[in-house]
Amino acid sequence: MRESVQAEVMMSFLVSEELSFRIPVELRYETGDPYAVRLTFHLPGDAPVTWTFGRELLIDGVGRPCGEGDVRVEPADCDSLVEVLIRLQVGRDQALFRSSTAPVIAFLDRTDKLVPLGQEGALADFDTHLDEALDRILAEEQSTG
Repeated sequence: MRESVQAEVMMSFLVSEELSFRIPVELRYETGDPYAVRLTFHLPGDAPVTWTFGRELLIDGVGRPCGEGDVRVEPADCDSLVEVLIRLQVGRDQALFRSSTAPVIAFLDRTDKLVPLGQEGALADFDTHLDEALDRILAEEQSTG
């Protein structure tokens, strides 16, 4: 059975140094993809946009700068872990979001209760074996039915 953890967090979308606005962001974690988290950004006037990246990147980025390429996560202030920055990039276009760290940590804590960090591989293997077993059972039923 696949389980999930969800949370809605208000983040600031930092358009420039002078302009930012708050948007709801849905954080989602599913046991069917135990290494990943999904962030769905609800930008005004646009369809929601979902980014998927490693749960461990989000965990590590709360405390120190992490990530290369398209997704980077880091504390907003190295002396204080009160806020976290999430930078998403596609080509030359990028978007920067700022969030209070507390709700992100609360979400990550709930994911860890569902699948402890480091235990993802066992869960992924279980799901693969279960899917293979179900496929075999269905194939047998169809051949005898």
